[in-house]
This record gives sequence, structure tokens and C-alpha cells, in this order.
Amino acid sequence: MKHLNRRQFAQELGLAAATLPFLAGLPSLQAAKSSRPRQRIVFIFTPNGTVPPQFWPDAEGPHTAFKRILAPLEPFKDRVLTVEGLCNRVRGDGDGHMRGMSCLLTGIELFPGNIQGGSDTPAGWASGPSIDQEIARFLQSRPETRTRFASLDLGVAVPNRADPWTRWSYAGPNQPVAPVSDPYQVFERMFGQMKDRESLGSVLDSVRDDLRRAGKNLPKEDRALLDQHATFVREMERDLKEAKKQKLVRPAPTLEPGVGIDNDDIPRASALQSELLVNAFANDMTRVASLQYTNSVGQARMRWLGIDEGHHALSHDPDLNEGSVEKLVKINTWFAGQIAALAQKLAATPEPGGQGTLLDHTLLLWTNELGKGNSHTLENIPFVLIGGGLGFRSGRALTLEKTPHNRLWLSLAHAFGHDLKSFGNPKLCEQGPLALA
Repeated sequence: MKHLNRRQFAQELGLAAATLPFLAGLPSLQAAKSSRPRQRIVFIFTPNGTVPPQFWPDAEGPHTAFKRILAPLEPFKDRVLTVEGLCNRVRGDGDGHMRGMSCLLTGIELFPGNIQGGSDTPAGWASGPSIDQEIARFLQSRPETRTRFASLDLGVAVPNRADPWTRWSYAGPNQPVAPVSDPYQVFERMFGQMKDRESLGSVLDSVRDDLRRAGKNLPKEDRALLDQHATFVREMERDLKEAKKQKLVRPAPTLEPGVGIDNDDIPRASALQSELLVNAFANDMTRVASLQYTNSVGQARMRWLGIDEGHHALSHDPDLNEGSVEKLVKINTWFAGQIAALAQKLAATPEPGGQGTLLDHTLLLWTNELGKGNSHTLENIPFVLIGGGLGFRSGRALTLEKTPHNRLWLSLAHAFGHDLKSFGNPKLCEQGPLALA
């Protein structure tokens, strides 16, 4: 039997492309919600490695004063967990940037392909799902944690092209997820779908009658597929009725007009995407999100910091070039500031139901595709966890000994109640999840 999903079904009905984002996020709002605090996670990507001497704490244990790059996170020091020693041990095809990016959340090899990068072998897309999509799928499988959108996948100045350097989230093998860099498009997806609902309702009225007539003339073995179509119709009708009843706990934000998706709009786009993300959490539209700043080999020119050179080009300069190192520190400190601003917005937003703030039940996970840009190393990749919600013990620096980062993904899945035995390449999970509690 042909397997269908709502997107395929909508396409077979001939619905407009504008309707499809709504279908992908149709809620099951009638599901009973748990009285337990919600658990949320945001995966945040910034590119081209870090400057280790100005990033990592000097010693394991409780945080003292942060170094320059992490200094913007100082107000949240007791809620920050730095994990040093995690390594991307996925090997195979592709250059360091490609495997650094597309194997980061997936923890599994790239398919063979014809995308050439650097001096290494060409490669294709990742051969498995990413941990954000795996957790989202698990939460959507349970009525008490099901939300309108399985995940929100946001970008800031992500290039308008698709390759292993620009994608880190994967719905499955060979299924990269494109982040949305236009905040107005994100807003439309979240709040601007009443016209789509009316259009879809009209189409479903017609389809229901067509399916009823067709069923009278089909052989028995073909009716199963027709029944599957009919089930989609019933589910859509149910969800449309419930969507009309949905009340926003937090009203739709008023977005600053005229913000583009290009290089010089990065600061304003970052602020808008953060605002939309906080709103989505407050209204329980999703519990899983990703926020991707540019891409692997990202060449942002941060002129608002007084830096004209491209980020990636600077990251290749030798450590003896003190001017380039200073600019890289400024760039990474700015990224930390954007994450601190998101954390502050979450901390200032009450949790619906009076159980603290959104930050109390949200984990921000900031990482990178490389440990250090000019060496292209996949060792000692930066991992910073901010906030609460998953029961990890924070306010400290944790140092590990060359540990596959797949084990961290297992820890996240287990914290959400998803008892995976392995994730990504099973050989990289043989020691089980990390002990972070």
C-alpha cells in the first residue's frame, strides 16, 4: 500500500503551496495536556569553530568568571553547563566542514555523492535523522506532548542553496530540513493561516463526497488506500475545528518592518527570530526548535562589529595573526550575546500555569561544526547548555576525554523520556548516554 502523509495528500488534492506549511503543522489540540512542566529544547548553530583559549573554562567544576567569549552569559552562570571533550567521530565521505555540519545533529555518515568539498572525497546528504527531529517525532507520538508544529526550524542569513554545508537538521536519510531565514515567513506560518483554513475546509467538503462515490466502484483490494485518504479527511476536519478554538496565551508580536535576510540585516533578523521563538513556546506551538546562524564555511561580514573580512576567511588565519584572532573573539562573543538575549527573553516570560519562567523548562544547546577553524578539527567541539527543563546539573564546567558526541544526543533523548539504545552510528554509542544529572 502506498504510504501517505498530509503533505502528499494535500498535493494530490491540488491545494496551493501556501496551504502546505499549515498542513505540516496541523495541531491535535484536543489531546490531553499533562500537568507536568513542559520540556523544550533549542539547538543553536554558529560556524567556523571557536577560539579555545578565550572560550573554555580553565578547570572542571563550578563556574567562576567566564572568559571573553562566554562573558555575555555571565548573568546565567549558574544555569550554564559547558561540556569540553566531545568529538564528532563520524568519518567517511565529505570534507571536515561537510561532516562537521551534516553529521553534527545526525551522528551518522554522509551518503556517497557528487558534492565536492575541499580536497576530500565528495559526498551527499546525511544517512539518518537528526536528534532534533527524532525528539520532535517522539513528542508528537504522545497525545500529552503533541503540539501544533513538531519543530520550528529557523535560520539567520542561511544561504539560498541546499548542500551539506547549509543543512544540519534531517527528517531522515537523504531528507535535509531547510531552515526559514525570513522572520515574516515564520510569522505567517504561525499566525497568518485563517485564509488557508477556510480554503482547506471548502476542499475537504468536496473531497468527502468524491471519496464516498469512488468507494462504490473500487475493488476490495483498493479500498484500503481510499480508507487512508478518508482518514486524513476526518483528521483534518477535526483539527480545523480545534484550530479555530485555539486561544493565544501570548499575543502575536509586532515585528519591526523592513528586515531582510542578507548579511547586514543579521542583527535585526536574529532579534525577530528570537522573539518568534519565545512566542511559539509561550503558546505551546512547539517544544523543539533549531536556530541556525549562517552555515558551515559561513562568510558573514560583521561590519556592525567593525569587521570587514568574511568569518570563514578569518577562521583560517594562523594563531600568530593576533589581529585575526581578536576579530574571531569579537565574532564569537557577539554570537554568545545573541544567545544570552534569547535566554533573557525566556527568563522574562512566565511559564503558562505559573510554574516559573520559560527558561526554567527550556534548554538552549549552542554548538559548532568545528572545534577550531584553522585546523578543521572535529575534536573538542564547543557545547554549551543553558537553562533548565531536562534535569542536567548546571553551573559547572564538565571535562570529558575525547568522547563521541553521539552520547550527548542519547542523554537528551533519555531526558525527554525517549529511551533510545543508540543514535546515529551505533558504534559511537556503545558506552551509553552521558551522566549529566
